[in-house]
Amino acid sequence: MPIAGAEKASPETAPQLEVRRLAYSDLPVVLSIERRSFPAPWSISMFAHELSKPSSVCLAAVEAVRVVGYLVCTRYHDVWHLMSVAVVPDRRRRGIAAELVTCLLAETRSAGARYTLEVRASNRAAIAMYEGMGFRRAGVRNRYYSDNGEDALIMWRDAPAVAEAPAAVEA
Repeated sequence: MPIAGAEKASPETAPQLEVRRLAYSDLPVVLSIERRSFPAPWSISMFAHELSKPSSVCLAAVEAVRVVGYLVCTRYHDVWHLMSVAVVPDRRRRGIAAELVTCLLAETRSAGARYTLEVRASNRAAIAMYEGMGFRRAGVRNRYYSDNGEDALIMWRDAPAVAEAPAAVEA
């Protein structure tokens, strides 16, 4: 099921980008992206668990037939927790991660929707992207990352006003 407004074509992202639901059949490619993106990657069972939860939103960014990025987010009571976003190394800095987050926000918007995430304190590009999307710094989780003890920056985003909310998702 394509996400409304999720197809994007521009010189930076050509070929056309489609954002759709992540499928179990995408997991081998997702694991490859995960392993190239993070020093302590998730296991296939962690992804499968998130895909199986009705409270999770898992999205894939696809160019032609190639999965080039993914996003995993789950809902805890009234807060959406953005747990993982990654893009293949050769397609980074082209707006793919931002498009995934934009589609997540469109799909999960509701009155009072709130979002949170943790990001490595050294990941300036991701922090800038999240701040540009309305997330704000709210604290630090000291030594959060087990691979090197790096701190995580905690970020929050409150729901935008109804007039500012992204377009609805196709049924």
